[in-house]
Amino acid sequence: MKSISLKDTAINLAYFIGSMTILVSIWALISKVTDGEIPGPVSTWAVFKELMVEPFYDRGPNDKGIGNQLTSSLARVFTGFAIGSIIAIPMGIIMGSSKIGMKLLNPIVQVLRPVSPLAWFPLGLLAFKAAEGATIFIIAITSLWPTVINTAFGVASIPQDHKNVGKAFGFSTWKFVTKIMLPYAIPHIITGLRLSVGIAWVVIVAGEMLSGGVGIGFFVWDSWNGLSLEKILIAILIIGTVGLLLDKCFNALQNAFTWENKK
Repeated sequence: MKSISLKDTAINLAYFIGSMTILVSIWALISKVTDGEIPGPVSTWAVFKELMVEPFYDRGPNDKGIGNQLTSSLARVFTGFAIGSIIAIPMGIIMGSSKIGMKLLNPIVQVLRPVSPLAWFPLGLLAFKAAEGATIFIIAITSLWPTVINTAFGVASIPQDHKNVGKAFGFSTWKFVTKIMLPYAIPHIITGLRLSVGIAWVVIVAGEMLSGGVGIGFFVWDSWNGLSLEKILIAILIIGTVGLLLDKCFNALQNAFTWENKK
């Protein structure tokens, strides 16, 4: 795998710092133009430091620290994402390896893929009788489609020469899947997983606003009801930062399994 030099790391870090400086500057300008109606970086930082004094406190169902809110959201996201992935990868393999499977399943994908998570939520409540289950359900059902599509594409694009090798050596179906299909398609699968986890993280905010309880989405809604715009801005920054970290993790995994990066 291609190594990254210290110089490249320093350059990337400098660009990141420059990007964040631009963002904070625009934020400060907007705060000044609105005469402080939108809190600026300084006042928001002061509130953030207060929240960080005791981030994991628990004083009841609707009074938990920002750390508890974040970990609850992450647990729901990864649960829903895992369920969606377990469905998506086999479905994508069927679509990519069989013309009949593609013709039967692709219309389902195209019909359900654009549906908003808010539209799925009532069905989740009806099915699971609880907001927790409904939230995980909408994460799973809305995040699986990129993995389905990318897996199908990866499997369908396996070169004929690779298939011929499997036939020449008399590979069984299982051996063909494990030795040829998955190794070739895995970079595409990881790309789909990368897109899916980003969607899952976006969906959790809307889901928790509807379901209430505990989570970063509920924290945003509760802060709005409490007229604390600083807390809303803090939540936005936390959501963005966690989304960035998740993307970086899957990007590193994607690079590790990209054939161009292997010797």
